[in-house]
Amino acid sequence: MNSIRNTVTVLLLLVNSCGLTQAQASHPLRLTLHDAIERGLQANLSVLVAETRVEETEGTRTRRLSAALLPRVRGQSYANVQSRNLRAFGISFPGVPEVVGPFSNFDFRVYADQNIVDLQSYRSLKASERALEAGKLDYQDARDLIIRSIAGLYLNSQSAAARVDAAQSRVNTSNILYKLAKDKHDAGTATGVDLLRAQVQLANDKQALLVAQNQYKQSLLALARNLGMRPSTPIELAEPLRYEPKAAPPLDTLLPAALQSRPDYQSLSAQREALLEQQGASRARYLPKLSVNGNYGALGRSIGSAQGLGLIQGQLDVTLFDRDRSGEAQELASRVKRIEEQIADLRLGIEQEIQEALLNLQSASEQVAVAKDGQDLAQRELELAQDRFQSGVTNNVEVSTAQDELARAQENYIVAVSGHVDAKFALARAAGNAEKNIGQYLGKP
Repeated sequence: MNSIRNTVTVLLLLVNSCGLTQAQASHPLRLTLHDAIERGLQANLSVLVAETRVEETEGTRTRRLSAALLPRVRGQSYANVQSRNLRAFGISFPGVPEVVGPFSNFDFRVYADQNIVDLQSYRSLKASERALEAGKLDYQDARDLIIRSIAGLYLNSQSAAARVDAAQSRVNTSNILYKLAKDKHDAGTATGVDLLRAQVQLANDKQALLVAQNQYKQSLLALARNLGMRPSTPIELAEPLRYEPKAAPPLDTLLPAALQSRPDYQSLSAQREALLEQQGASRARYLPKLSVNGNYGALGRSIGSAQGLGLIQGQLDVTLFDRDRSGEAQELASRVKRIEEQIADLRLGIEQEIQEALLNLQSASEQVAVAKDGQDLAQRELELAQDRFQSGVTNNVEVSTAQDELARAQENYIVAVSGHVDAKFALARAAGNAEKNIGQYLGKP
């Protein structure tokens, strides 16, 4: 009886679980731009790889610190039984046997070493610290690039959704105009050509709607893939495409701030500092190194007879000849020159990116205004053509032409608004701190 009750309970749980799963699947995941960016930063491969490189660089710094500047302590113990050939060591006296032994001894010691003055190791440590700083900046730059990429994919889906809405509105209008043409044809006030023309327009608009819907679904697939989600995950955009004016900041304030906050630019600067520290380490190879080492333990013929003994000594090392240093110096000098050229080129590139973003932002703002006027005029033209056709003043050629003009005006508006939003994304990236400031450039708190 208990087994039957347990079986029924398990079946009920499975049914409820399936019901919950189906209910969850029926409700798509509503994504804001902020949500999409957060998911992308957590799942994108480039960010994950950059994070592992930072961890690797941290390990390199720890190794250099422990290998050259921190004390090293080790213990050693042995016990042996041995015989010695005295004659082999040049010991030969009458009455003294040639071979002595076997005899045994026990030895236990603790050894310690500590560098006191080692400028080469110190400079190498500082170079690894600068390299770690550059790695963290590269990680932040990878995050900024992913933010830019995810924002672009989200915008692409927003634009595709706006095209679906526009196509659906045109289908609705074509349905109304088709019914009007049919009614007029049945009443004998419109020709068969007028009815056929309305049918063709409706068919064309339905096809355009299907194309727009397919493109929208494909854009969601690309978005889900870059967010680390399964392509089958249902997604719904929580933020539609809309125009939000943004005043362009002055260039003379943006550029200095960008050079201070752009992680790619600061990373190159940190890499240059690391190379300068390596040059200092290379020059320090000829400088004296002072260290202290010693040991303490017990030695005896047996464990019970072992006596304590130890040693402490200072050691001074000086390199008298090292031809390798000149080659190393040449290598480092060429690397410094190369990275300085990269810094100069990136500075020009950042300035170009900012100016392009500002130009695109200004141009897109003007395009949005013109496109909005064009869309309003095209809508008014369609209404007038519809009234003229309904009044019997003309056939529906003017209506079809007005519908085409409205479709073109709607597309122009979507393109202009999309360009304006993309220009704000580009400006947020070009100005630096995209992760912190992207909301500000979008006009959000």
